[in-house]
Amino acid sequence: MALYSEKVMDHFTNPRNVGVIENADGVGEVGNAKCGDIMKIYLKIENETIVDVKFETFGCGSAIASSSMATEMIMGKSIHEAMALTNKAVAEALDGLPAHKLHCSVLAEEAIKNALKDYFDKNNIPYDKNQFPDCANCAHCH
Repeated sequence: MALYSEKVMDHFTNPRNVGVIENADGVGEVGNAKCGDIMKIYLKIENETIVDVKFETFGCGSAIASSSMATEMIMGKSIHEAMALTNKAVAEALDGLPAHKLHCSVLAEEAIKNALKDYFDKNNIPYDKNQFPDCANCAHCH
């Protein structure tokens, strides 16, 4: 069996939604000090719907594939649907990731949630702080 699925390889070699959104409504950045992966997600939101999403990722193929897939999964979704995205859903959509690369899907989830938190903060939208990763104390990052 191959280490990476065809979907992982496709999203790595042909990533979707790469780039920057100038004046983004929400920006989230996360990193993993253990492996050096850094993800940055940019959101454009209109009427509580994600109308554009871009990413910049410095990291391994799994990190790039996870970022690409996650952006595809939230494009056109409501902010509430995007909040519900899990790393497990990202990994499943990629037809799986090797166990030692699952942290890449975790980073994708956390980057999206941090971008949404940024959007909520900028627009004074109340939220439950427990819904967001505590990256300063996260076991994935240290």
